Amino acid sequence: MIQVKINDSVLRQAAGEGMDAFVGAFITAIKDAIGGQLTTENMGELNADQITLLAWDTLHEEVMDGGFVQLIHNGYGPFIFKNPLAKALKLWGLRDLSKLIYNAHTLYLKYHEQIERDCNDDEFMALFEQFPEFDDFDDEFVEQEEAWTEQIARYIDEHIENFAKIE
Repeated sequence: MIQVKINDSVLRQAAGEGMDAFVGAFITAIKDAIGGQLTTENMGELNADQITLLAWDTLHEEVMDGGFVQLIHNGYGPFIFKNPLAKALKLWGLRDLSKLIYNAHTLYLKYHEQIERDCNDDEFMALFEQFPEFDDFDDEFVEQEEAWTEQIARYIDEHIENFAKIE
């Protein structure tokens, strides 16, 4: 297992900046420990909580930027929907987010081949009009993002040893 480390002063500063910075400090520390990006090779070097946090980061970045259609088109569908992310988040206490992922998974299974196809920018933008079923999931994610980030920050704070060693 890779030893993820985070400096106490960095953590204190992040905590003072708010929950986004606090969660981000752990995401950065984990990414730094694995060389910047999660791969199939280094995934086995992390524990389930660390992988779940990186999956949350991917989900968060993609959905906040362009919704579930973008997440799927950019190739993250298997990472989010074919791994036990929804179950792990439920165990973290994020039942509503878990339910959202399970519900979006149904649409992923139905449409992922069409959404994942290579396309130009115009074709990509047209995907959003072709798959409006994802709109409600996108909206719910945006509406709940702050509360979910707060819950994740609380979970990390209560289980810090699962995420990093504080130096």
